[in-house]
Amino acid sequence: MKRTIAIVEDEPSIRANYTEAFKRHGYDVMAFANRQDALQHFARQLPDLAVIDVGLGDEFEGGFDLCRELRAMSREIPIIFLTARDSELDQISGLRLGADDYLTKDISIPHMMARIVALFRRMDALKQPNTQETTIQRGHIRINADKMTVSWKDTPVDLTVTEFWILYALAKHPGHVKNRTQLMEAANTVLDDSTITSHIKRLRKKFQQIDPQFEAIQTAYGMGYRWQAGEP
Repeated sequence: MKRTIAIVEDEPSIRANYTEAFKRHGYDVMAFANRQDALQHFARQLPDLAVIDVGLGDEFEGGFDLCRELRAMSREIPIIFLTARDSELDQISGLRLGADDYLTKDISIPHMMARIVALFRRMDALKQPNTQETTIQRGHIRINADKMTVSWKDTPVDLTVTEFWILYALAKHPGHVKNRTQLMEAANTVLDDSTITSHIKRLRKKFQQIDPQFEAIQTAYGMGYRWQAGEP
């Protein structure tokens, strides 16, 4: 059965180009010019993946609002932001709202399709029976891979799917440095360096909101990231 991608983009030519590209790669497509039309359709039928422009018509951050609304409807649907605005603040804002990836409009079609295929691969992997260690307890952190839940000092930490698997990869082997490729493999997706960095920043911030002294996620400069082995 074909998977369905929703493209929400206010520029007609860009919307048409991506619609054609997605169809050419074997996907069904829902195409919308604004947040309201997309939201009304999503209330009746959810796509398998959504590609959303940040600025939608008169709504400068309409895509962010739509992401928040779509994420409330489904935790699992992969969401990609597509935008001409290449700013770290926008990227972090998008990931904070639950998006899985953030791409600028100069990305090539083959590169975008690779990111989409990787996100679908992750969805398929999540549906497979879990054969790995289901619960990890490392000092103050507790991770349940079956339920995809995390707590720090017995306080739940709300993570996106991508954040969860990045964290799982780090915490499962304390002290071991995980590079970008290994973190992408853990999350079953394709991410560039800046997106990985943004996910790590968001993870740290979420833990620091619970515990301002949190320092368990360390940067190994030029190599990647590690979970602090000596975390009590």
